[in-house]
Amino acid sequence: MSESHCPICYTELESREVAPCYDCGHDPDELRQLAAGEHEYAEVEVLGARAVLCDFCQADFPSYDPTYFGRPRGTRVGWDMQLIRAIRDPRPTTDKFCPTCERRLAFLRFVEQARAMAAA
Repeated sequence: MSESHCPICYTELESREVAPCYDCGHDPDELRQLAAGEHEYAEVEVLGARAVLCDFCQADFPSYDPTYFGRPRGTRVGWDMQLIRAIRDPRPTTDKFCPTCERRLAFLRFVEQARAMAAA
């Protein structure tokens, strides 16, 4: 976690406790849901990059605007999602957070990789 600025917008990052999901884990309510065992988590590969997502974010992934990941408008996203492994005994961790993008660093890195894959 040596990065000090967002790889997408270059805003200074903050540290915070997060749930395992790269997508929604930055939300403080997700820590409560993690403690209550309300979600299952898995490492997946999608858009040519890997991410840990909760079951809700896996199901909701196709709702993303494909242009956010560097894909042309109208491209289906999430159809190629593949399970890599289930996350057993998920626990909170610390990650950096971008207050401008409202995302944790792990997700921002995922977006950066997905965009690079789209450009290749």
